[in-house]
Amino acid sequence: HMDDFEFSVEQLSKEVGMSRMQLYRKLKALTGKSPNQVLRTIRMKRAAQLLKTGQYNVSEVTYMVGFQDLKYFRERFKEEFGVSPPLSRRM
Repeated sequence: HMDDFEFSVEQLSKEVGMSRMQLYRKLKALTGKSPNQVLRTIRMKRAAQLLKTGQYNVSEVTYMVGFQDLKYFRERFKEEFGVSPPLSRRM
């Protein structure tokens, strides 16, 4: 569901067979983050991997990891890694 921008915590809880509250408690205990933060972190790490390859530009990666808004993606990326997403080296 990486590229599904509509994939939600509710859907994730159904996928893993837990209620939203159970999932929240479990993830908070394991990671210290809410389910939304965990999903965003996973997407950001995948985005960093894709950008590192140089095969895709930031706009392409934005949609590949389930974000619809490039500006929001850039803000979250900088928040997560402390730097703006790198420019593509693709020719």
